Amino acid sequence: MALWLGDTTAKNAGRLTLNPLKHLEFFGSFFVPLSLYLLSGGAFVLGWAKPVPYNPYSLKNPKLGAGLIGLAGPLSNIIIASIFGLALKLPFANLLGPEGEILIQLMSFIIFINVLLAIFNLVPIPPLDGSNVLFALLPKQFTRLQILLERYGFFILLLVIFFGFRYVFPIVDAIYRFILSW
Repeated sequence: MALWLGDTTAKNAGRLTLNPLKHLEFFGSFFVPLSLYLLSGGAFVLGWAKPVPYNPYSLKNPKLGAGLIGLAGPLSNIIIASIFGLALKLPFANLLGPEGEILIQLMSFIIFINVLLAIFNLVPIPPLDGSNVLFALLPKQFTRLQILLERYGFFILLLVIFFGFRYVFPIVDAIYRFILSW
């Protein structure tokens, strides 16, 4: 999206790729998820990847551009989930025998993870993409709210993760079931 809006930062950094290895970050992609998994006995995992960089000053309209770039990630997750949802309708599972069931489970998991990532990233708290969408929509008189959210966003996000996820999962479940019902 940023490239489409005129920013070449990600392209110049070699990050405009579908290669997942280019997006991994040791601490957020390996250390934290593995530690949380082991410490919680497998009940809780949280991780992250390197964000794709962009330069807001390269955009014609930085406020709107940031909002569109913020929407691009969650939208791509929904597109991926939808493609796998449509692929589940193909009659290939019967042709594969018992392995077909494993493939169906894997594809269902891919759908669920992508819906979860899309909805979670749309939560309007920095550093999530939803905050850029929110800030693009807010009028200028809400600048103080933006500054407050940017300053304390990480701590608010931790509270949401530990205490507010129960409000996210019904939305994720509804979209997941909708995609499976096609």
